Amino acid sequence: MFENPEIAIDQIPHTEDLAWQKLHPMFARRVRLQALIALGVVTIAIAALHFVPNLPVVLILLLYLLLVIVGAAILIWPGVSVPRRGYALRDKDILFRKGVIWQSVTAIPFNRIQHVETSSTPLDRHFGLATLQLFTAGGSSGDLKIDGLGKDSAENLRVFILGRTETSIERA
Repeated sequence: MFENPEIAIDQIPHTEDLAWQKLHPMFARRVRLQALIALGVVTIAIAALHFVPNLPVVLILLLYLLLVIVGAAILIWPGVSVPRRGYALRDKDILFRKGVIWQSVTAIPFNRIQHVETSSTPLDRHFGLATLQLFTAGGSSGDLKIDGLGKDSAENLRVFILGRTETSIERA
């Protein structure tokens, strides 16, 4: 017979008490390098404006100033945001937290996971990183993507989670 007993509010586990696993230490560098590449492309585009006739020099200087300000911000931001990301494994689910200003914690039960994959871009491979993506029953709004894992950690997590999903299917 189905039972669904009530749980006292003070007995609910708190996410602050979990042992959060940090992302790979090279992930912040990878994000910074990606930002530098994008800044380089924008710098070339601004430099090309020098060849446009009758374009005010002040406009070009303002664009360079904006580039410096935005560049500084996006190079500093990974040092602030990456340490606030992490994941935790529990008996029946995986949790992922992120956010500096808008913080969120996502919990994906193993019994909802249909597919798990790892992937890496050329930049990820340069730093020894990979992305773990969990696909859940119910569509893309329930999917979870964890960037910045070490290559071995991502593969170990993928195998572990697949084992847990098979176990939860057998118990059902």
